[in-house]
Amino acid sequence: MITILRLGHRPARDKRVTTHVALAARAFGADRVLVSTRDPGLERTVHEVVRKFGGPFEIETGVAWKKVLREWRGTKVHLTMYGLPLDEILPRIPRDDLLVVVGAEKVPAEVFDLADVNVAVGNQPHSEVAALAVFLDRLLGGAGIRRILRGRIEIAPSPRSKLVRERAE
Repeated sequence: MITILRLGHRPARDKRVTTHVALAARAFGADRVLVSTRDPGLERTVHEVVRKFGGPFEIETGVAWKKVLREWRGTKVHLTMYGLPLDEILPRIPRDDLLVVVGAEKVPAEVFDLADVNVAVGNQPHSEVAALAVFLDRLLGGAGIRRILRGRIEIAPSPRSKLVRERAE
């Protein structure tokens, strides 16, 4: 199981980016996302995407992030531009019982200490969505985006147009 822990979500300011963190997590192979701030609207949005596009994926908001980090039994990876290079550390990261931490606003220094490894997905500023997508894709060797999730809506490959298939419920 791969769980994403989103820190510092501010509903009024970060709604779209946190939604994208959750959608990227789902699309690239994570099993669930935990968000430190309670946001029922975010939960509804993600549940609706899962209902339409399928797959097993969970979201929970309002989690006590320090407790999650302290009590996590598996490996805890913090994605940051200040950590060890992704290519160097990737072979040592397990694919199961993994907690991946991504921040929004400034991440508390405590997170760097509570994580088992701080991983730099590049050392230039970019979004947490990009870092998460690159990390999951590299970690899972592309398997996350190749999954067939059997939703009500399915996007069919097409060289020039939108092909959307709807399945009966």
